[in-house]
Amino acid sequence: MSTDRYTSPLSERYASKEMQYIFSPDMKFRTWRKLWIALAETEQELGLDITDEQIAELKANADNINYEVAVEREKLVRHDVMSHVYAYGTQCPNAKGIIHLGATSCYVGDNTDIIVMAEALKLVKTKLVNVMAELAKFADTYKELPTLAFTHFQPAQPTTVGKRATLWLQEFMMDLEDLEYVMGSLKLLGSKGTTGTQASFLELFDGDNEKVDQIDPMIAKKMGFEACYAVSGQTYSRKVDTRVANVLAGIAASAYKMSNDIRLLQHLKEVEEPFEKNQIGSSAMAYKRNPMRSERIGSLARYVMIDALNPAVTSATQWFERTLDDSANKRISIPEAFLATDGVLDLCLNVVDGLVVYDKVITKRLLSELPFMATENIMMDAVKKGGDRQELHERIRQLSMEAGAHVKQEGKDNNLLELIAADPTFNLSLEELQASMDPSKYVGRAPRQVKKFLEDIIQPILDANKELLGVKAEINV
Repeated sequence: MSTDRYTSPLSERYASKEMQYIFSPDMKFRTWRKLWIALAETEQELGLDITDEQIAELKANADNINYEVAVEREKLVRHDVMSHVYAYGTQCPNAKGIIHLGATSCYVGDNTDIIVMAEALKLVKTKLVNVMAELAKFADTYKELPTLAFTHFQPAQPTTVGKRATLWLQEFMMDLEDLEYVMGSLKLLGSKGTTGTQASFLELFDGDNEKVDQIDPMIAKKMGFEACYAVSGQTYSRKVDTRVANVLAGIAASAYKMSNDIRLLQHLKEVEEPFEKNQIGSSAMAYKRNPMRSERIGSLARYVMIDALNPAVTSATQWFERTLDDSANKRISIPEAFLATDGVLDLCLNVVDGLVVYDKVITKRLLSELPFMATENIMMDAVKKGGDRQELHERIRQLSMEAGAHVKQEGKDNNLLELIAADPTFNLSLEELQASMDPSKYVGRAPRQVKKFLEDIIQPILDANKELLGVKAEINV
């Protein structure tokens, strides 16, 4: 750990080692060399004078990158790509003349960016699917546990704990759909030259358009992609970065929503995120158990959501075939969006996996409000015993207001059932009224909705991605 210069909290505290490596210099420069090999192989296969020995030399030195040489060279020429071309050439003296042949810097830079984002999206997908799997288990476990639902954070009709979890799960499912679409749409830039016209390759191949047409598809196949973008300037459209960042922002928004609900439920003492034996909740208030991880989810998610504006503005402000005002912003905004999203998903996985439900507190709160919500059923029971529906409705309205004042103004328990039992208009005993206070009678189709949602919608998704399941999150702080 460095103590004398700034280091990103995303690396030091939040993002996993796997995501950090994807955006590491080593990943980038190894990919550059793979791309140079793919280009040389393609040019040889299409008839340029490149020997098997030259390609073998490039492959033999693909992984032993001489970083020191590249760093010293960049101090002199102030160009990162040409510095690495030079460094690679010192290791491959027979092949140095054909490294990067016909290409511009964006051949390695932009293609690598696409490859790196594709790898990062795979890791995001893995963690997102695992969050969904844990939420599905939670929803299934608590699909029948009645709880007080809220609209406007005011007591509303009952739902179940599991049904509420399906609302979180459904949003993550929508994010997965978006992620898979964007993953499936990613293409390489290919090798299109300084303004996207492939003029340098037309020159290399003596005007043979048919051979030049084959360059991009061959490079794409060698690098594991189905295709390259059909047209480009010097760079791939920065709209691609925007689409990727928007997917990450969507995941962040879903996580933010879930974490906010958990924070509110922890305040109500109904649900609690994992709290370790030696964890300190507050430096001053030793008794506190703050929802630190859910708060951190919200904090990082907010960063991702705002960071998504960077690629959008960058995309909008590119001039003609290429400007360089994207570069510095892109080097920061894209990696950090992924690193922060990675941290968010690890936290989500950790929180959902260890979420504690206090069913007695949940039931107590629900029962304190249930008499108000049961008034329609009570009214129907009273009608069956000969009561007048309109008269009963007015009496329930009056008694509900009296019971509400009893709770709010006097700080006492809800006494609506006692008031109704004492009113001869209803002809119902307190025992009869209390017998009707079974919370499960008031949750509607919630348990069945959870069951069908998990079986019909979620389980097929989990089955299709079963090879990704089983991931556990490691939280650094």
